[in-house]
Amino acid sequence: MIKLFERPLLDLLHTLSAGLLLTSAFLPSVAESSVQQPCGTAKGLVLVGYQGWFRCPGDGSPANTWSHWSKGAPSPDTMAVDLYPDTSELDSKSLCKLPDATIDGQPAYIFSSYRKETVETHFAWMQQYGIDGALAQRFINSTPGLKREGDAVLHNIRSAAEDHGRKFAVEYDLSGAHLDTAFAQLQDDWSYLQRDGFVSSNAYLRLNGKPVIAIWGLGFGDGHHIVDPVLALKIIRSFQQQGAAVVGGTPSGWGSLSGDSTHDPNWASVYAALDVVQPWTVGRYNSPEAADHWKASHLEPDVALTQKNHQLYMPVIFPGFSWHNLKPESPANQIPRLGGEFFWRQAYNARTAGACMVKIAMFDEVNEGTAIFKAAPRRTDAPTPGYWLTLDADGKQLPSDFYLQLASQIKKMFSEETTPSKKLPLKPVK
Repeated sequence: MIKLFERPLLDLLHTLSAGLLLTSAFLPSVAESSVQQPCGTAKGLVLVGYQGWFRCPGDGSPANTWSHWSKGAPSPDTMAVDLYPDTSELDSKSLCKLPDATIDGQPAYIFSSYRKETVETHFAWMQQYGIDGALAQRFINSTPGLKREGDAVLHNIRSAAEDHGRKFAVEYDLSGAHLDTAFAQLQDDWSYLQRDGFVSSNAYLRLNGKPVIAIWGLGFGDGHHIVDPVLALKIIRSFQQQGAAVVGGTPSGWGSLSGDSTHDPNWASVYAALDVVQPWTVGRYNSPEAADHWKASHLEPDVALTQKNHQLYMPVIFPGFSWHNLKPESPANQIPRLGGEFFWRQAYNARTAGACMVKIAMFDEVNEGTAIFKAAPRRTDAPTPGYWLTLDADGKQLPSDFYLQLASQIKKMFSEETTPSKKLPLKPVK
């Protein structure tokens, strides 16, 4: 998704290293939280972001080339992903041979998202581990190309969601959107999705009876997203007038108009118009202790503000972060997963802050190393040559589905099947 912004991350890392952290001992439990949201049909909802953008030659896609795996033909110098996926359970039709790479002397494989078999397996995993569904990422400037592909991946997502009792919704990414065309692009594409039967599917996500439309990229102060509050409010109101519930992918500083948010005071009313607020947090903190500080500085005030505005709040949590292959100047394993401790602390904090739903970033995002799907457990399970992030990077021996197992535990916590606990519910081998 490439939504980690380097300057805010560096600023936060400097701040956190300065020791301005609150310890978790001073944070309230869910029983002590003063704010609990009226959740409606969103109660206990656990969603994942789903990119579905990986392509390779021979997969049947019109371009018939490598996409998102690498910058050109794959090689140790051109790879654009860090986390190596576990492909052992994928259908042979899903697989793409990785050139000049081996695992224990045998050919190494990656996968194509274009193949129906790939998406079916991914949604079968969501069903197996209790994940409710996916927000399918749809970049506003890429819609012409997706339509030329017959929107194959989105059709496969709809089919897989229907087959496995999961939900899906479209999340538009406004990165690079043009102010003079964004509104028309969104309206035209939403009409297309309605005509093509996506929105009418019984698997399409609804909140309190309304179909969900998620819009990511509202109010970021980086110059690459929608910064005109009049246009943003026009977009939100137009979808709401068509009967949709609008989820806004906002900056993390939306509530105080600070940090990564535009500081224009007119944006306060824009953010307040959203049905669901989904602030972006990837890269905004880098340790369990920093996540505790984030709870006090952002989560709890956010929940209180959304309750005041009669909105729902959907915090974003992520397992770790690494994009060394994509950006070689960045360190490998930049935000360590710590054997699940980092991921779980964020989920616990979101729940005990009063949130009743959560988004996990992401299901299949191996470019930034945030994927929670099955990944190679050990470095010996990943290809040579080249750099790959595997689940043993922090010295923990974990099964390939460890983060799916944690997602299952997160679902139980948000559904109130289990009592929130700061303690990691699963134990690594060591």
